[in-house]
Amino acid sequence: MVQAYILIQTEVGKARDVAATVSDLPGVVQVDAVTGPYDVIVLTQADTVDELGSLVVSKVQSVAGITRTLTCSVVHL
Repeated sequence: MVQAYILIQTEVGKARDVAATVSDLPGVVQVDAVTGPYDVIVLTQADTVDELGSLVVSKVQSVAGITRTLTCSVVHL
């Protein structure tokens, strides 16, 4: 199991819509709207790194209103 946080910047006024849309995607565990340099933070999980990459590139980044994403893989130290 691979997990990652996706930090999302949105167009002004679009954070709520983006959070609602992303929360329905398969592989999304949790979605939170936040303050600061990012507008939405998403916890995701997938079976493989390739599956996770597909989720980010093919599904999350295609959501209307998203201007930038930063994916942070979870590591277990």
